[in-house]
Amino acid sequence: MKYVPFGKLGFEVSRYGLGCMRLPLELQPDGSTSTEAIDEKHAIAMIRHAADSGVNYFDTAHGYHGGNSKIVLGKALSDGYRERVLVASKLPPWNVKTADDFERILDEHLVALRTDHIDFWLLHSMNRESWEKLLNLGILEHLDAMVAKGKIRFPAFSFHDDLDVFKEILDAYDWKMCQIQYNLLDIDHQAGRAGLKYAAGKGVPVVVMEPLKGGRLAGNVPQYVLDRWATAQTQRSPQEWAFRWLADQPEVTVVLSGASNMDQLKDSLEIFQTAEVDALSDAERRLVDEVRRLYQSRTRVDCTACDYCLPCPAGVAIPRIFALINEGSMYENWAEVQKRYAKLVDEGNGAKQCVACGNCEAVCPQSLEIIKDLKMAHQALVP
Repeated sequence: MKYVPFGKLGFEVSRYGLGCMRLPLELQPDGSTSTEAIDEKHAIAMIRHAADSGVNYFDTAHGYHGGNSKIVLGKALSDGYRERVLVASKLPPWNVKTADDFERILDEHLVALRTDHIDFWLLHSMNRESWEKLLNLGILEHLDAMVAKGKIRFPAFSFHDDLDVFKEILDAYDWKMCQIQYNLLDIDHQAGRAGLKYAAGKGVPVVVMEPLKGGRLAGNVPQYVLDRWATAQTQRSPQEWAFRWLADQPEVTVVLSGASNMDQLKDSLEIFQTAEVDALSDAERRLVDEVRRLYQSRTRVDCTACDYCLPCPAGVAIPRIFALINEGSMYENWAEVQKRYAKLVDEGNGAKQCVACGNCEAVCPQSLEIIKDLKMAHQALVP
């Protein structure tokens, strides 16, 4: 396992961190699974195997697996494992009503994780609204108090919003770490590469989540992408390309990824045994850029999800529909996106609700032909 300094905090961390959002699930008597029912035996074995293999960063959150992820992680890190690793968990802003909830939720995590402190306590999934909510309730003073009490070591936050919001949050406090969504496709999405470099420039370590974009960059990869990867001199799986591209960048401290079975975990561990900074050749970096352009060339509607078109008077979920048509085209996962579109239709938010009033087109910064594109999307998304 490769290690790097965790910013200026005085210790090293494994480049690969194990996320505990997609642990193995227990098979129910009828053959189904529930995201809340973790297969504890296999999950604990995986977590301990990761630690024994050199992983020293483990991430969970309040809502993962219906709240059971942190409980299973706590069990796995008993018997001496807790002292060997760093644990990250998160404060869910949607569960906070008053400032009294801050410490109550933290204490619940400490009990579930069977520990007296959490190494990295993140404000979960920060965006403009949730940041302002927590800020008004005194979250920064609370973080200072919890550090003083020894309940948390390092205040941090995870992020899902635009770059300007990211910079505002990062500049507002002496954060010890931040977590962003970043992968070979999302270089200009949310915080993106600009946010990554901005944080690194301030000396704030960056943990990267969604390195495989929810698995889309590793599983059921379209043939047109596989064919381009196959042109490389060194043959690698799509997962390995995605991981090595991230590990190649010195601003990335930890690549956080989950595993649903032991084979997936072992594959990740093997990759990160040799994944290093500045290890890709210029030709390999150009190949990653070509793959990105290939994916992007399949974009059907150049919607940026700015939401200027909302609310639609007829209730049409315009950006969500365009996101579905683009996803189906890019990843060729039509069955999945058609199922999600059917749910939108059932909720009364489908494209056929459009009455062609033109309000959306009048305010669209991209000057999209939204009415025409909605008709196209509906035809493609109805099997």
